[in-house]
Amino acid sequence: MNGENASGSPSDPNSGPETGSRDPDALIRRASVRGDPDHDQHFLVDDRVLDRLPGYAEEAGVDLSHVLEIGAGTGALTDRLLAVADRVTAIERDPDLAAFLREEFAAEIDEGRLTVVEGDALEVDLPDFSASISNLPYGPSSELAFRLLPEGRPLVLMFQREFAERMAAEPGTDDYGRLSVTAGHYADVEVVEPVPKEAFSPPPAVQSAVVRTTPRDPDYEAPDVEFFMDFLKAVFTQRRKTMRNAVRNTAHISGLGDPDAVVEAADEDLMGRRAGNVTPAEFADLATLAREVGDPGEHPSA
Repeated sequence: MNGENASGSPSDPNSGPETGSRDPDALIRRASVRGDPDHDQHFLVDDRVLDRLPGYAEEAGVDLSHVLEIGAGTGALTDRLLAVADRVTAIERDPDLAAFLREEFAAEIDEGRLTVVEGDALEVDLPDFSASISNLPYGPSSELAFRLLPEGRPLVLMFQREFAERMAAEPGTDDYGRLSVTAGHYADVEVVEPVPKEAFSPPPAVQSAVVRTTPRDPDYEAPDVEFFMDFLKAVFTQRRKTMRNAVRNTAHISGLGDPDAVVEAADEDLMGRRAGNVTPAEFADLATLAREVGDPGEHPSA
């Protein structure tokens, strides 16, 4: 570290930057790093966006007693989270950045308010967090989202804008798909802010967006989650086909031993539609029927 305060001027070496005031560009300088697009590193440096992210959780009345941050980077968002949360656990896979976080936030760590976990967020054990507010790395964002959503906690997450809009899409729209149904199974999903490329260093190739999810139970009954998700994955691989053909053609994915029995037992109107025009509740009813009459698990590829 180089003894700069949040504004980049010399500071008292015995007093660290005030929590919530750290300048993102100064953090990058102190860390002696540059974002690396080849390694999915795009540091969020826009103060206005950084300040608003915790606010999306606060305005929804989210419990901020223990906030999980994935992809902490140089700590610009970590700093804002520490200003509003009782405790923060920050996961960072880059060993050098994890070491920097431990040095930069030594006081907060000593106070027991921050824990830095070095490792891959898809592999490490997650703490018992109350909410997650994160600028996710783009590459594994889908896998990370679906590791977090089943935890049943409120989330405020940064995604590629296209991904975010697909998460929140309604049936019958161009963006509606497997991602929309799967995310909506666990939570209400809303896109709360588009974020331009210029908010990051270095700028990514695509626009971004902030998504807020509010956990809830679905308003339908479904078979076990694993079968339901496999069934969705199957039929959406042929979203341009009618459901009749999609069910028949994807038994190797859904694991159905007798897809014809499902087609014959299902509502004829539903079987004539395409997946993009089927509601989550209708998918759940169809998956339940498929499990009852389609011999799931008996197909040799299941």
